[in-house]
Amino acid sequence: MVGESLPEFNYPKDVLQPLLSASNSSSLQQALEILIKDSRAAVGRAELASKNILPTVLKLVESLHRASSREYLMQATKLLRNLCAGEVANQNSFVEHNGIETVLTVLRSAALLSDPNFGIIRLSLQVLANVSLAGAEHQQAIWLKLFPNEFFILASIRSLETSDPLCMILYTCCDGKPGLAIELCRDTGLPIVAGIIRTFASVGSREDWFKLLLSRLCLEDIHFPALFFKLCEGNASEDRGNTAFGDNVFSSEQAFLLRIISEILNERINEVRVPNETALCVLGIFKRSVSIVDFGARAKSGLPTGSTSVDVMGYSLIILRDICAQDGLGDLKKDSVDVVGLLLSNDLTNVILSLLHDLEPPAIIRKTLKDSENRELNLGSTKLCPYKGFRRDLVAIIGNCAYRRKNVQDEIRQKSGILLLLQQCVTDDDNPYLREWGIWSLRNLLEGNSENQQIVADLQLQGSVDMPELARLGLKVEVDQNTHRAKLVNIPGSYTKPIE
Repeated sequence: MVGESLPEFNYPKDVLQPLLSASNSSSLQQALEILIKDSRAAVGRAELASKNILPTVLKLVESLHRASSREYLMQATKLLRNLCAGEVANQNSFVEHNGIETVLTVLRSAALLSDPNFGIIRLSLQVLANVSLAGAEHQQAIWLKLFPNEFFILASIRSLETSDPLCMILYTCCDGKPGLAIELCRDTGLPIVAGIIRTFASVGSREDWFKLLLSRLCLEDIHFPALFFKLCEGNASEDRGNTAFGDNVFSSEQAFLLRIISEILNERINEVRVPNETALCVLGIFKRSVSIVDFGARAKSGLPTGSTSVDVMGYSLIILRDICAQDGLGDLKKDSVDVVGLLLSNDLTNVILSLLHDLEPPAIIRKTLKDSENRELNLGSTKLCPYKGFRRDLVAIIGNCAYRRKNVQDEIRQKSGILLLLQQCVTDDDNPYLREWGIWSLRNLLEGNSENQQIVADLQLQGSVDMPELARLGLKVEVDQNTHRAKLVNIPGSYTKPIE
């Protein structure tokens, strides 16, 4: 039995007696089991708080740590964690009785072992995480004791078991005291977050607290650029992919970070507005990745592909797509700059159109060309999609940018992009939902733009394109009897919103 390994006389009476009395038991082992069970419920925690049991539990943890009683220490720490879960009186008592230093002593010993005790570390971090939820004063007390050195040691442990509660502490502190987020993303703090990212990247996992932390730092604040480039220092990844195709430029951890940010943004697209600094950084990353990706091999899979450079390009493209979809969501601050307009002013449309123009046409278009002498369509393509869905993502960005932006509609027309976009309104096995995104883009190009509508009408009348999709937009081509020119008009009885 565990209780037999540590004689009762090793513990002072002022530690044992309150525990035995509160649990109505006769042994430490039995007392811990009962109190752990009782403290799982709010009413149990409140009752134990009224008995001021937490200082006694802290003394027990200290005694067990000195005695190197591993099993009892696990149980006592679990009880401490439960007591601090949402019970303000216990959380206050924890800080007042130097609980942070007590738990930190346990953490140091467990973390510095040649074989770290992940169970003790996790429980100890959960204690601090629960205490941090009490408010700014508690968060500041924890931060002062652990930042940066203790946090760095803990972040260096490659274990999801310990990284998740560590993320909870960091997120709660940064969210409660914004100044701490700035500290975390300076030179002394960045290695902490980078270490956590490397742990999650090594196993491909992404827990909720991890995503909340990254959202807080990278999407709700301006720290994405610093964190992204920190992950490239020191050749963090041993396997950086195929260096012949530029995979040595980015690390796999950077690709992983972009993947997580793209997931978070997609999940919270109606909740967060991406900072201008982050948006411009992602655009720069995308442009850099385009210059090193091999477009000579046909895609075998969607993202992730296993190629670091392709994954960096793909996930940065998806982030840009969703940033451009945020136009009109929420209210802009009086002095804020439109992030989509900022991207457009930094050559986004031209880069995307150039890539789309250089791609070989979709499979169904290529098949049509083999049986046709129509050479007006794009034939000079040399590039292949580096991942399945690449063409769709390019089209999606154009569609999102063109939404109620006449300057973008006009730019695409002036760069002969309308016919190119018409080619994308087809099904394609390598680009799921390409047709739907193509129709969306066409709709946005035509809305309120008579010049673009005229070009589409002329193309269909000439037979350059066959566009049954126009009917889905509630449009058809008519020839004006006076001018003998083709024009797009709304189909009577159509339920589609008119193109004005």
